[in-house]
Amino acid sequence: MKSAKKVEEIENLAQKLQTAGDPSRLKILCYLFDAKRACVSDIASDLGVSIATASHHLQTLAKVGLLESEREGKRICYLIPQGKLVLDLKKFICKYK
Repeated sequence: MKSAKKVEEIENLAQKLQTAGDPSRLKILCYLFDAKRACVSDIASDLGVSIATASHHLQTLAKVGLLESEREGKRICYLIPQGKLVLDLKKFICKYK
């Protein structure tokens, strides 16, 4: 029988993978793997999407722990946290760009 903690870990991983699976979010993740840190307006401009769209996707990724946000005056900037899952995602998704 699986422990409750193991089931919770699997469900958490599934949620992160499902969230990252959106094509726009994959582009954002790969962009941030290269940039290391970027603000919403820069990401939107470089990827050719509206600030509102970029902000929505960034907040969604941050909510599941795939990104961290930092306030810089009036700007919100995002970066990729360090961790095995994130590094594994980079190896898997960014080889297709």
